[in-house]
Amino acid sequence: VLDTSFALQLVVASDGIKQRLDAFIDALAKRADEHRSTPLIGRSHGIHAEPTTFGVALAGHLAEMKRCRRRLALAREEIAVGKIAGAVGTYAHLSPAIEADALGALGLAAETVSTQVVARDRHAMFFATLALIAAGIERLATNVRHWQRSEVGEAEEAFTVGQKGSSAMPHKRNPIASENLSGLSRIVRAAVTPALENVVLWHERDISHSSVERMIAPDATTTTAFMLQRAYRLISGLVVYPEALHKNLAITGGRFFSEAVLLELVRAGKPRQEAYKLVQRAAMRAFEGDGSFQSNLAGDDDVRSLIDAEQIERCFDLSHALRFSDAIVDRALEAP
Repeated sequence: VLDTSFALQLVVASDGIKQRLDAFIDALAKRADEHRSTPLIGRSHGIHAEPTTFGVALAGHLAEMKRCRRRLALAREEIAVGKIAGAVGTYAHLSPAIEADALGALGLAAETVSTQVVARDRHAMFFATLALIAAGIERLATNVRHWQRSEVGEAEEAFTVGQKGSSAMPHKRNPIASENLSGLSRIVRAAVTPALENVVLWHERDISHSSVERMIAPDATTTTAFMLQRAYRLISGLVVYPEALHKNLAITGGRFFSEAVLLELVRAGKPRQEAYKLVQRAAMRAFEGDGSFQSNLAGDDDVRSLIDAEQIERCFDLSHALRFSDAIVDRALEAP
């Protein structure tokens, strides 16, 4: 009775989570499409890498959440299983047909081979799926927290009239929703280890799993649902600052075009490692304040012996670097 009713509860919870996940996905799709051509400096290790667009960045989160939706559908199927097969699953006092009829009336399937309980690997998959949803939300929240930093200022959470950023400092506008989501993600992820440990029960059953499930099931499901609602509001109201995006893109003076120059030198016949040293030399001089990256390249005899000023100029073309941004965003929007 308890395992079958638990399945019914998890099915209802799955449907509520899916509803909120669908709304979040729709919001991500709308904002990714809106900013498909808004340039953004890409970062690796927190350091400026190569340019991308704000829409492409959001499209990555969109694709991740679509994968989570497919996982949730599979997890729902996994846990939509009950059992009325007797004390050790052998139908000693009733028949598989009675079980099939009873569970079918509830919209559940019968456990393939049950013991006294439904196998807990099913539940472990379900909680792992919730953890992946929570982790994906936190990845977005972490990006927002960086974008909102005073030194970055590329995007921020919506700040409503009358809202306080700090009880002590009236000037503050803190990423409180994103920080809240980062914290709640830890709660959901924390359910995975005990859910996995619940898989291992003695023989046909012990009750070490039941006390755990009374804790993690309501916490993980309701927290995931709340996170999705908050994430939906976060992305729907996210304020993007194209001027700041452009300003930050220009901070390095075009040094992010280094790979384009490197590949141009390779095409001209220079071995890659030798070409790398030439480009790095010009880039490091610019980093230390000695000329601009492009002028250093143009003034380097070793570079100019391989490519001319016009070829160097072509390497510094932002539109060329971002020419497939629309295709990437479209791919995320069209993904099933």
